[in-house]
Amino acid sequence: MFISIYDIYSIFPEIYVLLCLTLVLVYGVLSSISFTSGFPVLSFNVALLCFQISLFSILTLLCSSEFVMFNWNQFLIHNFFTFGVKLVLLVAFNFWIFLSLPYVKYEKLISFEYWILASLALIGMLFLIQSCDLLSLYLSVEFQSLAFYVLASFKRTSEFSTEAGLKYFILGAFSSALLLLGSSILYGLTGLTNFNDYLKLVTDLEFTNTTLSYAVIFGLIITIISLLFKMSAAPFHIWSPDVYDGAPTITTAFFSILPKFAVLCLSLRFCLLYFHDFFYLWQNIILFCAYLSILVGTFSAFQQNKLKRFLAYGSINHIGFILLGFGTGELESIFGVVFYSITYIMLMLGTFLFLIALRYYCFPAHYQIRYIKDLLFLSETNSILALSLTLFLFSMAGIPPLIGFFSKLFVLLPSLQNNVYSLAVFAVLMSCISCFYYIRLIKIMYFDKTINNWAVTYPINNFSSLLLSLFVFLSTFLFLDLDLVLLFSARLSLLA
Repeated sequence: MFISIYDIYSIFPEIYVLLCLTLVLVYGVLSSISFTSGFPVLSFNVALLCFQISLFSILTLLCSSEFVMFNWNQFLIHNFFTFGVKLVLLVAFNFWIFLSLPYVKYEKLISFEYWILASLALIGMLFLIQSCDLLSLYLSVEFQSLAFYVLASFKRTSEFSTEAGLKYFILGAFSSALLLLGSSILYGLTGLTNFNDYLKLVTDLEFTNTTLSYAVIFGLIITIISLLFKMSAAPFHIWSPDVYDGAPTITTAFFSILPKFAVLCLSLRFCLLYFHDFFYLWQNIILFCAYLSILVGTFSAFQQNKLKRFLAYGSINHIGFILLGFGTGELESIFGVVFYSITYIMLMLGTFLFLIALRYYCFPAHYQIRYIKDLLFLSETNSILALSLTLFLFSMAGIPPLIGFFSKLFVLLPSLQNNVYSLAVFAVLMSCISCFYYIRLIKIMYFDKTINNWAVTYPINNFSSLLLSLFVFLSTFLFLDLDLVLLFSARLSLLA
């Protein structure tokens, strides 16, 4: 295979991150035996180095030109869509690193390998969104999944973290087997692996070769199911609550933000661009999962007592709303999906920042909250944190004029424009019902007061306070000038 300079140029940020991580790994191994620069100082240094690497990779990405090309023997694609998604992933990863630093310090996760594994998973996601071949798709998914399994079970002293990693490994291996099965069926029957070749093949395929079209449909269904599993859409969501609850909180934040966005963007190209002729088929599958995800996420969240399980079912509900954008297959729907995904990332970063920042004194140490009941009396002990969480919850519930309202509006408007009223009515009804379990948390913070549960909150560091203020400001006042996010989402929705 001939490799040109353009092949290197298109994936230069990924190459830069990989080479730098190799040097950081060598630095970590050599410094870990030092008495002066070893643990836990080494973990903090490696975290800052990973932030610096990610920041410089953003600069290399911004310096690259916006051109359309298929590279590496058409294994990968480079266009503005992949450019924009990579930019969102890298920016979110940088925010996640600063979000995680206080947690690592408090919970004593002092292994420097954690940051390297997270950065390697980021490389897998960057390659995943550029995949234009079944082989590159499978290798990218497996590359990131291997890092995810270790990250979920990284807290080796906790049986919950070990259980979460084991469940994620078993169910993730089953999902990967489905992806490999669907890919092998598609390749075995057609002899093709490239998405562009499938785009040419499936054009009017059902009218020319019925047997082949049924076989391609079968392989396509299995492949889409494996992608829905990675997004934790119902009924393939069984792993999500247990993994979210058992894994370290920063790992839970990582899982709920970055991998889902990468798989969702890949699914947009896979379904709407390359297999659009089978729209009647995958539309029914995705809409069924969307309806079920909204139902499961809405009614299961009422029964939760733990915050991370509550957020897990809330994310399933949000995934259901995002999948509703696949319903019409038009440009407006794609715009709604992209806009919803970006606002979802902002809200989840703010929510997990609150969850990590809120700690209570328990002499002689302090602990992170785990249960919803720990929010009791928060409006009196720390009114600023209570107000921040209230705004995040209202935004996720879709209360106008917060940013969450506009994200749901842009998803549902194409359905109304195409006379799909049942979908819009169902989504609005479920959104109204979901308001109650968000209001439940607000009720506990502001109205359930008892003198026996008075708690003292641990002070938040300055940088976490600034980040929390930033996300509160974006979720509350971004509606005053939506042009920046709207224009960026519109450009991405062109899939060009």
